[in-house]
Amino acid sequence: MQPAQAEGGGSSSNNLKKWGPIGAIVLVVAADDSIKPQTIEAINHAKAANVPMVIAITKIDKPEADASKVRQALLQYDVIVEELSGDVQDVEVSALKKTGLDDLTDKLLLQAELLELRANPDRDAEGSVIEAKLDKGRGPLATVLVRRGTLRVGDIVVVGSQSGKVRAMIDDKGRQLKEAGPAMPVEILGLSGVPSAGDPMSVVENEARAREVALYRANLATELRTVSAPVDMENLFANLSATKAMEYPIVVKADVQGSAEAIVNAVNKISTDLIKVRVLSAGVGGITESD
Repeated sequence: MQPAQAEGGGSSSNNLKKWGPIGAIVLVVAADDSIKPQTIEAINHAKAANVPMVIAITKIDKPEADASKVRQALLQYDVIVEELSGDVQDVEVSALKKTGLDDLTDKLLLQAELLELRANPDRDAEGSVIEAKLDKGRGPLATVLVRRGTLRVGDIVVVGSQSGKVRAMIDDKGRQLKEAGPAMPVEILGLSGVPSAGDPMSVVENEARAREVALYRANLATELRTVSAPVDMENLFANLSATKAMEYPIVVKADVQGSAEAIVNAVNKISTDLIKVRVLSAGVGGITESD
């Protein structure tokens, strides 16, 4: 099983499609807050990707928690839990008290059994990036979810437009691993750069092949970002005169890739008729002279 978590709007349907077939989405809804706009967005993404959901009603330990209110609120978005005679599984959990977590695991395993999800561990690993960042001491780090096969230390990998050799793998408890099987999230070290969330990861036969694939993907991404120049000077001046808004170019740098993407999406929405924000580049790490 390859569960994806959607807490609020953390996953998009585009990312779900990039990740390939997955088992179920854990939709986390706070029992004291009920439905929020990001929850609605996550529900729509799950429906667009045609992926079943398991509802985790969290913060159930709070005095003001009301799980029944959450279940009733979900009805208006066509999400009907089993308690209300629907087919969507739900479980009440508390991260603080550590209650309900075993029930959540059992429901995910049941969902995987119903969907007949199987993964072959005896093949080269494939997976997807959950998050990535640049660590001052260790360099580029990527948290990947292995979807099929087994990832091992020493494997040559291509991750999006980056490549490298897996020098170390660390699990969610900080332990170093030698290998990671299907449905296991691990942090890997040894990449040439910081990939983007949702980028595919695959093991290839050698470093030359890895660099070739990474370069091809990087060139493809550059072509997609490139804006075609005007055909002649007459068109150029016509475009300049037609543009009344002042352009405000910015460079976005963040500690993790997900934060950079969120900031870019936010600033792209604040342009007005008088001033327009243009993101020249976005990435992970500190501001450098080249920026």
